[in-house]
Amino acid sequence: MNRFLPLLFCMIVVACSEGDASQKKADTKAAAPAALPVTVIEARPREVPVTFDAVGRTEGSREVQVRARVAGILEKQLYTEGDSVKAGQVLFQIERAPFEIELAQARGTLALEVSRQELAAKESERLKGLADRRAISQKEADQALSAASQSVAAVQVARARVRQAELNLSYTTVSAPIGGITGRALQSIGSLVSPTSDNAILTTLTRADPLWVRFSLSEPEYARVRNNDGKEIAVTLETADGKPYPQPARINFAGSTVDAQTGTVQMRAEAPNPELALLPGQFVRVKVVAGTQQAIVVPQTAVMQNEGGRFVWTVTADGKAVQRTIKAGNWLGNDWVVLEGLKPGDSVIVDNLVRLRPNAPVAAKKAS
Repeated sequence: MNRFLPLLFCMIVVACSEGDASQKKADTKAAAPAALPVTVIEARPREVPVTFDAVGRTEGSREVQVRARVAGILEKQLYTEGDSVKAGQVLFQIERAPFEIELAQARGTLALEVSRQELAAKESERLKGLADRRAISQKEADQALSAASQSVAAVQVARARVRQAELNLSYTTVSAPIGGITGRALQSIGSLVSPTSDNAILTTLTRADPLWVRFSLSEPEYARVRNNDGKEIAVTLETADGKPYPQPARINFAGSTVDAQTGTVQMRAEAPNPELALLPGQFVRVKVVAGTQQAIVVPQTAVMQNEGGRFVWTVTADGKAVQRTIKAGNWLGNDWVVLEGLKPGDSVIVDNLVRLRPNAPVAAKKAS
């Protein structure tokens, strides 16, 4: 009986060891986290537009100040502030009476000088005949000829004064030099206006169709726009409420110098504005499209951000989730252009992002 005790003891020890090993294996299996189901897309480069965003401000394609060109009492305002007017439309009327009197005086002076010229011409002709017959001295004939020439000059001066008086009288009617939108009247009816004083400006006119938009681009952006191989640069606008402006714009001016303080280049675009949907002075978002490039695009929802910058979650070959820091470009609809950080073939996770942890196992399924 004693011979079997060691053998029995060994069998009990082996059984206990196998039981402990099975228990440990079961515990380990139970402790391993389950793979998180995720949806992935394969990163592939595709052709995307090269776009630059900027904030612009609108201004009239022509903006002029309507000024008084003669001194006088402002008698009438013949437009409604804020209305659209045509070129040549009368806006103000300055007192005419003093200028009508001045014109009448200038015309009277002209008539007098014309009469004197006629008399001097006849006198010169008569004395010339007498001088030819030696009835008078040549000196008297020369003096008569000089008087006739002076009369001709006096008539020319009188005619110029009549023209000046007519011009001054015409200036009493203040008309719109261009078609556009009127500003508020800066002088009240009954005010004394003068072209040489501070009250010379009566109102302003702004042509809002077409409209100009001023904005700036950085040096690298401007270089890309300038080196677009002569292709047309597309420009679109977006209003402050986020709505796209329906009319396309085009660049009609690019600065020739770089602002030393901001490192930007001044640009200007022209946009049709037939309905006057945009007003001068508005801020708008400008999107400049300068050609295309090959780039990887991922959904905006797949891009996250932490203290290190923007990143996406990718799946490794052994089924683990890892963070990949990226350099993001512009938005493209609901997607984001990735400039750096991803390569073709990478599996990018697009859902269950908040539950992911570094090196966590995932069960990846390709997006349909």
